[in-house]
Parts: sequence; C-alpha cells; structure tokens
Amino acid sequence: MHTPLDISYLSDTVIMLRYFEPDGVVRRAVSVVKKRTGNHETAIREFQLAAGGVVVRPPLKQFRGIFTGTPAYIGETKPLMSDPPDVKS
Repeated sequence: MHTPLDISYLSDTVIMLRYFEPDGVVRRAVSVVKKRTGNHETAIREFQLAAGGVVVRPPLKQFRGIFTGTPAYIGETKPLMSDPPDVKS
C-alpha cells in the first residue's frame, strides 16, 4: 500500500479493510497493519458482519494479492466458508 502522506506515526492502530471476490461473491478482508504495543499479526482474515456481531475467520492463506487489488486464489478448489444462517448476502 502506498499513500502520498505518511501519517501512521500519529495513530496507535492501523486497520486495513478490503473487499475481495472469490467465485463471483463479494467478501470482506481485514488486517491489522500496525499496533502500538505487542506483536504484529501479519495474517489477512475474512470477516463478516452478522446479527450477533463481527465474525472473524482464520487467515486467508490460499490467496495472493488481496490488498493489492488483484486477488488470486492459489489453493484447492473448495468453499472458503459458508455463510452463517444469520448473515444476509
């Protein structure tokens, strides 16, 4: 990610959100790219907004390029996850 102005030193936490499209379905990805204290987690995870709150899934290890804007699936051809019953597409 490249921005014309670097203001990351002004914030405690930087969260990157991105949409990605596997098999014609729009999904959401999240990654914490900076936090003030503790170890950084480099994983990109899918998340969903459900009736009970935010659902964060395991890391998306079988994708490449999610945050560059050109995601490519490099894993096995199987569903990523099923929608919980309370999530509307």
